[in-house]
Amino acid sequence: MSSLSNKIVSSLKTIIKSEEFTPLHAPIFEGNEIKYVTDCIESNFVSSVGEYVNRFEKDLATFTGVKHAIVAVNGTAALHISLLLSDVKRDDEVLIPAMTFIATANAVSYIGATPHFIDVEERTLGVDSDKLEDYLNSITEIRDGVCYNKNSNRVIKAIVPMHTFGHPVDMDKLNIVANKFNITVIEDAAESLGSFYKGKHTGNQSKIAALSFNGNKIITTGGGGAILTNDDKLAKKAKIITTTAKIPHRWNYNHSMIAYNYRMPALNAALGVAQLEKLPEFIKIKRELALKYKELFKDFTELKFYEEPSYAKSNYWLNVIILDKDFKNERDNILDATNSNGLMTRPVWALLNKQSMFKDMPSMNLDISNSLEKRVINIPSGAWL
Repeated sequence: MSSLSNKIVSSLKTIIKSEEFTPLHAPIFEGNEIKYVTDCIESNFVSSVGEYVNRFEKDLATFTGVKHAIVAVNGTAALHISLLLSDVKRDDEVLIPAMTFIATANAVSYIGATPHFIDVEERTLGVDSDKLEDYLNSITEIRDGVCYNKNSNRVIKAIVPMHTFGHPVDMDKLNIVANKFNITVIEDAAESLGSFYKGKHTGNQSKIAALSFNGNKIITTGGGGAILTNDDKLAKKAKIITTTAKIPHRWNYNHSMIAYNYRMPALNAALGVAQLEKLPEFIKIKRELALKYKELFKDFTELKFYEEPSYAKSNYWLNVIILDKDFKNERDNILDATNSNGLMTRPVWALLNKQSMFKDMPSMNLDISNSLEKRVINIPSGAWL
C-alpha cells in the first residue's frame, strides 16, 4: 500500500467505523415502504394502472416544482422518451458529455441518432459551455434556423447535459449557447433528485428532463425513472407514448401510434412514495456527510474534495475526491487499497468515446474529460453512514 493510499484508508476509517464492507451507496428502507407495498398488493392493482402510480407522480411533481412528472420503468426509458418528445430523429446528432454513464448514449442510439461527445469542466463536472460555444462556432452552420454539423452534414438537434453525481450544471450559460445554435436542451437529471440550481430544482431549466430511481440512487423504486416537464402537451404525449398509445375504451384494443410499454408499475411506485417521504432527511444527512469529508480532506495536498458549485445546492449523491495531476498514477493503488480494506470506491465511468460501439462517433477535444477520467474517485456516500 502506498503512503497516500494508507493515508486515505486511515482517514476514511475515522468516519466509517463499520467492520463490515461499506458499499458506495445503498438504499435505506425505514419508513412506510412495507406498509405501502403491502397496501398495493392487497388492492390487486399492482401494474401501471394502480393508484400509487398517480400518487407518486403527484408527489414527485410537488417536490421538484414541475407541473408534470410521468414515471417510467427506468431512467434510460425516461431519457429515450424525452429524446423522442424533443423531436430527435434518426441520423440527427445529439451532444452528450463523454464523461457520463453509458445509458445516455444508449438512449440516443435507440432512435438511430448519433451521439456527439463533448467535454466537461472540472469546476462543475458538467458541460463546459464556453468551450462548447467555441467548438460549435467552428463546426456548425445555421440553415433555415436549423443547426448543421458542417463535417457530417447532419442536424445537431439536442444536447443532454448531465448533473454529474448530483451537482448541477451551469444551466443559464448552457441555455444561452443552446439558444444561439437552436439546439434543444434535455436535462439528464438521473442523479440529481434533491439538487437545486439557483433555487430551482434540476429539471426546471429545460423543456424536459429525465430522472432515475435505480437501486443506487438517492431514493429508489428498485428500478424506475421519470420524465419531468412544465409543458402540458409534452406531458400528455409522454403518458400516451409510455402506455403503448392505447386509446381508452372499456374493452377494445386500439392504439393511436407505435409506442412503448414503459409505464412504471404500482408496486415500484408504492416504494417510491415511501422513499420520497424520507428524501428531505436523506439530503440533510448526505450534506452533513459531505461537510465531514470536506473537513477530513482539507489538509491533503495530493487531492481535493469536490464541493458543489456556488450557484447550487447539491444532493451530494456520490462524494468525489479528485487527485492532483501529479498523483494521477496513484488512482488504482487507492482503489485497490480502499476496496481491500472494506471501503468500496470507484473511478468515474470510462469515457464513452472509448467504448467500442461509440469509438467512431464525432467528438470535440476532450482534454478535461481525459484528465478527470484518471483522477476522479467516488467514496462511500450512503445516507446511512
